[in-house]
Amino acid sequence: MTAGTPLTRGNGRVKESRKLSRRSERSERRLFLADGPKAVQGALEVPGCVVEVFATPAATAQYADLAAAAPAWTLVDDGAMDGLSDSVTPAGLVAVCRFLDRPVDHVVDEARLVALCADVRDPGNAGTVIRCADAAGADAVVLAGHSVDPYNPKTVRASVGSLFHLPIATEPDPAAAVRAARDAGLQVLAADGAGELDLDHADDLLAAPTAWLFGNEAWGLPAVLTDLADHRVRIPIHGRAESLNLSTAAALCLYASAKVQRRQ
Repeated sequence: MTAGTPLTRGNGRVKESRKLSRRSERSERRLFLADGPKAVQGALEVPGCVVEVFATPAATAQYADLAAAAPAWTLVDDGAMDGLSDSVTPAGLVAVCRFLDRPVDHVVDEARLVALCADVRDPGNAGTVIRCADAAGADAVVLAGHSVDPYNPKTVRASVGSLFHLPIATEPDPAAAVRAARDAGLQVLAADGAGELDLDHADDLLAAPTAWLFGNEAWGLPAVLTDLADHRVRIPIHGRAESLNLSTAAALCLYASAKVQRRQ
């Protein structure tokens, strides 16, 4: 741990780390910020992920176990932390982390359950899908097409540490991601409100290794992707709601698969 006077907002290292709030800067340096104790703890559990942790004196006293595990722990004042943290009320610690993503064909190889998101733009939704996939015991999450950067501060925060628990891949071409899943022996099920199959009656399908394909929050999946899927599956809506939030639909689909697969 670095002792002495806490660094201020004007310190060069703090300024350079604050630039990681921009996607272009993250992509160029392959570094991102993990904000808060859950994210920092998750990052520290991945060997070689954490470069440095910035923390206020109060957070250092509160999270002494994390400070002991960090490769570098640097004290900063509250003003510096306000600049580094994306939270409305910062918890007082932010880690600078190395990128974690792997090629799509690596994360789908030998997988039994994968969440494949195509053009998912909302960082909160993406982070929640990652969290749901982790909770359901999925093997990987793929963010394809024009999906949000998995290292967006809001995505990292919404994953509540799950970003560090399972393999993540990014792929510019959603169709290539679907083909990689199929090449790995996964059936591809497109979550589609107009699907020909009802999730409640799909247990026979769900027993097989599966990549669930989820689309954009506003316009769903384009035909070019649903045509690549093995089946289109709808979630039954028994009330008057028009549709379900993306992350809610993902949770229902992933847990339906996990329930059937774990019976085997």
